[in-house]
Amino acid sequence: MEDRVEGVLGEVAAWLAADDPDPWVVETSGSTGTPKRVLLSRAAVLASVHASARRLGGSGRWLLALPPSYVAGLQVICRSLVAGHEPVVLEDDFAAAARRADYVSLVPTQLHRLLDTDADALRSFRTVLLGGGPIDAALRQRAADAGVRIVATYGSAETAGGCVYDGVPLDGVGVAIGDDGRIRIGGPVLFDGYAGDPARTAEVLVDGWFLTSDAGRLDADGRLHVLGRLDDIVVSGGVNVPAAAVAARLREHPAVRGAEVLGVPDEEWGNRVVAFVVGDLSPDEARDWVGEQHPRSWAPRQLVRLDAIPMLDNGKPDRIALRDLA
Repeated sequence: MEDRVEGVLGEVAAWLAADDPDPWVVETSGSTGTPKRVLLSRAAVLASVHASARRLGGSGRWLLALPPSYVAGLQVICRSLVAGHEPVVLEDDFAAAARRADYVSLVPTQLHRLLDTDADALRSFRTVLLGGGPIDAALRQRAADAGVRIVATYGSAETAGGCVYDGVPLDGVGVAIGDDGRIRIGGPVLFDGYAGDPARTAEVLVDGWFLTSDAGRLDADGRLHVLGRLDDIVVSGGVNVPAAAVAARLREHPAVRGAEVLGVPDEEWGNRVVAFVVGDLSPDEARDWVGEQHPRSWAPRQLVRLDAIPMLDNGKPDRIALRDLA
């Protein structure tokens, strides 16, 4: 990755130093459809950089372990450069790279693997930012037991990356829940729009708020709890099934090493709940396991066993590829 990153580092450094730069273009992952080209102003990126440093208690050198083409990788580069350092670029030896950095940003899949192979290196970071997808309580506890300081982040390319840390918005960031349960985000970290797509921009940038694709709630202390994507609610046989909750339950099974759950069109049920599982689990065992904690109607009607969950290069599950396997 180092050769590819070297050019990006120079481009980002020039962009940060320019008098009046055009927005930086970040492409979304496209995990649920066509990728979008997000326009981020330098002001939005720097607002995120400075607010993150204040929340983490200081700035420093970051380890770049994510693609620089995505917002999380861009932010790692910017945080380092603003702090006066070039980021450490991960090649093959994670432990050696970790010795030269203060912070790292990871996705849950990376953390799972590194806790098995490089727990000592993970402990050496001041903070490990963890984002890019749902974070199971078991993974969070496993990291805590290993002495790794984890901060879970929530955000997207449209919010210049993670803007809510452990449920608490960064300074200047506003979070609200719409009548439909949709998470809304406001503040200086918001994007300018989607390149070449004013209609889609107008759909999600409304009265100074970015309307996310996620459902959530605020607890009595104002802490945000993300319930999953709005389109993860699978209507199957007239029952609303939260796919993220079913997947989280399946991941708790001792025979399961990974799981995702999606709704797939079905003539009889409208949509059938399909579980994609890495592990030795039968359909009946999966249904019984889910039914022990949730309504039986939430249990998957189909189980697809896989050697590994297909992933995009930013560490998120490839939902399109999964649907093709159902």
